[in-house]
Amino acid sequence: METLESELTCPICLELFEDPLLLPCAHSLCFNCAHRILVSHCSTSKPLESISAFQCPTCRYVITLNHRGLEGLKRNVTLQNIIDRFQKASLSGPNSPTESRRLQPQRPYTATISGTIAGTIGSGGGTSGGSARSSPATSSHSHSHANHTNHANHTNANHSPAVVAKMDPRISCQFCEQEPPREAVKTCVTCEVSYCDRCLRATHPNKKPFTSHRLVEPVPDTHIRGLTCLEHENEKVNMYCLVDDQLICALCKLVGRHREHQVSSLTERFDKLKAYQVSPGRVSDAVMEASKTSAAQTLENNLTNLVKRNSELENQMAKLIQICQQVEVNTAMHEAKLVEECDELVEIIRQRKQVIAVKIKESKVMKLRKLAQQIANCRQCLERSSALITQAEQSLKENDHARFLQTARNVAERVAMATASSQVLIPDVNLNEAFDNFALDFSREKKILEGLDYLTAPNPPSIRDELCTASHDTITVHWTSEDEFSVTSYELQYTIYTGQTNFISLYNSADSWMIVPNIKQNHYTVHGLQSGTRYIFFVKAINQAGSRNSEPARLKTNSQPFKLDPKTAHKKLRLSNDCLTMEKDESSLKKSHTPERFSGTGSYGAAGNVFIDSGCHYWEVLLGASTWYAIGVAYKSAPKNEWSGKNSSSWVFSRCNNNFMVRHDGKEMLVEASLQLRRLGVLLDYDNNSLSFYDAMNSQHIHSFEISFLLPVVPTFMIWNKSVMILSGLPVPDFVDGVASDLQEQQQHQMGLCRQESPYLTGMKTCH
Repeated sequence: METLESELTCPICLELFEDPLLLPCAHSLCFNCAHRILVSHCSTSKPLESISAFQCPTCRYVITLNHRGLEGLKRNVTLQNIIDRFQKASLSGPNSPTESRRLQPQRPYTATISGTIAGTIGSGGGTSGGSARSSPATSSHSHSHANHTNHANHTNANHSPAVVAKMDPRISCQFCEQEPPREAVKTCVTCEVSYCDRCLRATHPNKKPFTSHRLVEPVPDTHIRGLTCLEHENEKVNMYCLVDDQLICALCKLVGRHREHQVSSLTERFDKLKAYQVSPGRVSDAVMEASKTSAAQTLENNLTNLVKRNSELENQMAKLIQICQQVEVNTAMHEAKLVEECDELVEIIRQRKQVIAVKIKESKVMKLRKLAQQIANCRQCLERSSALITQAEQSLKENDHARFLQTARNVAERVAMATASSQVLIPDVNLNEAFDNFALDFSREKKILEGLDYLTAPNPPSIRDELCTASHDTITVHWTSEDEFSVTSYELQYTIYTGQTNFISLYNSADSWMIVPNIKQNHYTVHGLQSGTRYIFFVKAINQAGSRNSEPARLKTNSQPFKLDPKTAHKKLRLSNDCLTMEKDESSLKKSHTPERFSGTGSYGAAGNVFIDSGCHYWEVLLGASTWYAIGVAYKSAPKNEWSGKNSSSWVFSRCNNNFMVRHDGKEMLVEASLQLRRLGVLLDYDNNSLSFYDAMNSQHIHSFEISFLLPVVPTFMIWNKSVMILSGLPVPDFVDGVASDLQEQQQHQMGLCRQESPYLTGMKTCH
């Protein structure tokens, strides 16, 4: 039966032939399918009536149409009769192949790739076997209905009645005229309509052509209609393009852009993919099966990654939920803290209000008491004056001369006395009703309250390089802060600068940092630093909300100050009282011999009074009119009875009349320098193994030694005429810093070449 069914299937719609046409090539085609092929060739400039030919979808034979079009082709009546008998046999019992397949629970259409076409269509062959016969709607109704039923049961157990009513999977009859329509008992796949029992008997009697209609359990309208093609409106997808990996319809394969592509039936593609769809708990079992093909392996890997990703998302979601809970707790805590703080402010204001109100009342009582006393005094004075006035008026009214003369003088004296002492009699009435000493001005407090908010960490302070000062062992750091009033304290951190440009990683290496906490001012002096050493400084502004660091500042201590050591000076040299100047003097012979003293014939030298074993130090030598000298450094073990530079323990820059040279280990090399050289700069960078000489007046580099120092070194000075003066403890000039950095980079690139040129001077370069 399945083989017969495949022979009765249209290659276009993949359904049993309906009104089949007999093509000249002996193949058959549904009348409607042939019409769809012609419609697909239509355009605005080419109407349907003008199409006179099309290709057979099975063998590609060109069928020519006459003026009647498709009506001019013969109907395949024999094939139609065979189909009618086949359909009748298929519906005769539930055990038939078609009926069994129709009644079995199938996959939902929305989750499967059903509805198929022969796999040989992609290669231009004939239709495939019976597996391509399954209808999308037919294969979907039972499983979809079961899913809806299970979902409804779950809904009834977990949702309110209103929600259950809204989610009711009941399918209504689409043919009923009554309201509400009755519940459907069958869905006709051919008609694509669901019927109740009464409407089904009325519309589908047991006679042709209704006996060929396929009836299934009620399914939703969206399931029975299936998916439509994106390129051809109202055409159902019924095959799968393997090249573009997408669902297509028959027209896409016949006349669309998928004409030459390899396609597969939906069932075949569905079965192939479904075989490797496993649940997350069965990924390990699927690996063995998926390894058979590269596609399956890719799918398995994707599933593994997806499971892993889901696990990560679950963990992340759990963390987010925990954070949300913590946010709720923290919010409640901060809200309670806010209420508490505001209540305290309100309580403080209430208490202050009471205190100020008491002061006002006390002042009121005091003022009223004084005013009442003054009123009583005034009343008493007024009574006395009134009594005197009454007595005086009575005396003036007396007609008896004797009585008048007797009282008039006494009354006149009292009135005159009262008038003369009116300032005494009238009390000093002070009517000051104002409360001048109780002026209230809360504008500052109101402004503070208006700005009431959470305290934030202060802005980073800024180190003011131009205000910072240094000596050979101290650095005073100055900084400013925009939030000076909100800063509780400052913290100063510093460490030796090693040339590392990544300040973040340098800052994280906390072991090397020195910390000065709890600084209340905007400056601090650090003591006990190494001479001639560059340091990195950070300033941290701190309050209760947090802290913020300033940008790093590089500050350097000055060079180590030193003087000439009289114990080392040759007996024919005279040193100044401050031991900063040395002069050749043949008459200066009164010196005792010591092991440290330069003593050889012609070794007219002296050494400094310090030994340097770290840091970067700069000093200058004022040469004056001297034209024969040697300036440099040496180990303590360097011989004192020969010229500096004649041994492996000393390095010098020397002038002999008009020749300038550098000397070490008895080897000399001429260098160029100005005959007007009057101030020689010496830079000893012990940490970077470098000794450099400069024309300090012209800011010009003369020469650099690269030395691997093994022991502390001491500055040395030799002269054969005139005098020189030493200036030590100087900061390194800017031009020296720039030249030193350039030289250090060049030395790293040219170290090997320079070692080949001179066995005793490495990295030697001459500045012109």
